[in-house]
Amino acid sequence: MKAIWNDAVIAQSDNTVVLEGNHYFPEDSLNRDHVTFSNHHTMCSWKGQASYYSLLVNGEMNTDAAWYYPDPKPEADNIRGHVAFWKGVRIEP
Repeated sequence: MKAIWNDAVIAQSDNTVVLEGNHYFPEDSLNRDHVTFSNHHTMCSWKGQASYYSLLVNGEMNTDAAWYYPDPKPEADNIRGHVAFWKGVRIEP
């Protein structure tokens, strides 16, 4: 699977975890050239607190377009160390 935004491959892996219709990519599959810090956080009642990354490709910023759970609740431990995408990021085989 590939996560693509603004014609750049943001992540690529054969081992994604699908949860609630989202592909979670292993953190080590991220192209760190395009991933930047975000201080945004949200809370999920059953997964825990999500942290976010923003994407930067060709001078364009996609704020908070990736999320991950640094310390997920036990029910969601299978996505520990994984990152999912939204905000126009295409997921393709």
